[in-house]
Amino acid sequence: MRGAAPKRAEEPLEPKLAEHRTSELSRSEQTKARRGDFSDYSVALKWLNERVDLERLHTVQYSDEPFKLDRMHKLLEVLGNPHEQVKCVHVAGTNGKGSTVAMVSAMLQACGYAVGQFVSPHLVDVRERVTINGAMPSEADFLDLMRRVAKAAGKLPFEPTFFELMTALSFVHFAEQAVDIAVIEVGLGGRLDCTNVVTPLVSVVTSIDLDHTRVLGKDVKSIAREKAGIFKSGVPALAFEAQPEVEAVFREVAARVGAPLMIVNKDIEFSSRFCTTPDLGAHTRVCFYTRTTRLEHLPVPLPGEHQAANCGLALAVIDVLKSAGFSCPDDKVSLGLMATRIRGRMELIADRPRILVDGAHNPASVGTLMRCVGAHVPYDSMVCIFGCCRDKDMAGLLDKVHLGADKVIFTRAAGTPRAADPNELQRMFAERSGKMSQVTRSLSEALDVATRAVGREDLICVTGSFYLVGEAMRLVGQRRPA
Repeated sequence: MRGAAPKRAEEPLEPKLAEHRTSELSRSEQTKARRGDFSDYSVALKWLNERVDLERLHTVQYSDEPFKLDRMHKLLEVLGNPHEQVKCVHVAGTNGKGSTVAMVSAMLQACGYAVGQFVSPHLVDVRERVTINGAMPSEADFLDLMRRVAKAAGKLPFEPTFFELMTALSFVHFAEQAVDIAVIEVGLGGRLDCTNVVTPLVSVVTSIDLDHTRVLGKDVKSIAREKAGIFKSGVPALAFEAQPEVEAVFREVAARVGAPLMIVNKDIEFSSRFCTTPDLGAHTRVCFYTRTTRLEHLPVPLPGEHQAANCGLALAVIDVLKSAGFSCPDDKVSLGLMATRIRGRMELIADRPRILVDGAHNPASVGTLMRCVGAHVPYDSMVCIFGCCRDKDMAGLLDKVHLGADKVIFTRAAGTPRAADPNELQRMFAERSGKMSQVTRSLSEALDVATRAVGREDLICVTGSFYLVGEAMRLVGQRRPA
């Protein structure tokens, strides 16, 4: 969970951490904000961004003592427990959460449902985290929601975090807009994540790999146990075929809490194959069979063979929802799947020069990105602009970058205390690669250097951090002619 408050003296959440920036609000504005009295949207955003944001902190103590769902329950209680009014799908995992959420949402929307979607982090606009059928709330609506959530927070004996506030805001929005279903992405881990206050119609765990190891555990079994913490009594649970030790954890946790578990590609019949066709080019197709669903040779809408597993999980979610009374005809499911779009993953954001962004931020996802680019994006040479957080497996990340990049420019995302020192990244990269590399002080400078270095058939790839990707999208958007 991103929403709780470690009590350890060396890293208190209250008062604000030294890493947290000084308030941009006047004393009068701060006093009004505590009552939820924001004068306008920009003031509400400033106040929200000044809350403790565990996504951006370097170290966080993750245990039952500092991370308690009691905080989230208390905030939601003041708001009238909106989460209890919303049917939902709950998705955890190391890699593939965003893709699975996007495919489930697209298929349900194609079937005629109003679908809420809560994801993190955002790339450009904080409202991206809370959408209904792909639409963000207007600034006026977000301001109204923020006022009410802040007013509720002011009645508590503690200060909620950024993620707690955004999670609560999403539940209020979805309940008031009477969505038919919401697809909720876990923030961090699962067992103690503040989204874990919901009782969903189905719980989903995507692929498990080593990430956030300082927080969730040093091995895949420990991480799997935290992710499986979203399993609940009587609620169907889904996972894809995985390493034996990971599957054993899933089955153990499911049995202990009484969650009926189905593993796609074992308990549910599934197959995939990579192919190339004139209309779609290189892509993956899947087949999915249950007693109520028979889908054959469906094209996976997102590039990369790894997306087949995410697609299988998304189809399994739809199959479970059919049993819960949702009408999801196979033809509409197929059309919805093909309409899936997701920002910040294998996304070309500029043509001249070609700039591709991807929020890969652990060795497994960066390795997958490099293979995926090689299979789907023709290029002569790749310049990779790379920056990551210093609490990541930097050596593992750099080994994967080395596989695809011809030249690397190391930099850091602006305003991110967790960002690794680009000079340290370059030093480590030089120890394991003879490829060219350099350091820039900012992403803007890195984009300028890369743009001068590439030709028409070359590719610039920005990766390593969602913060870096979001900043790239903002910068490229600002540079485009009006």
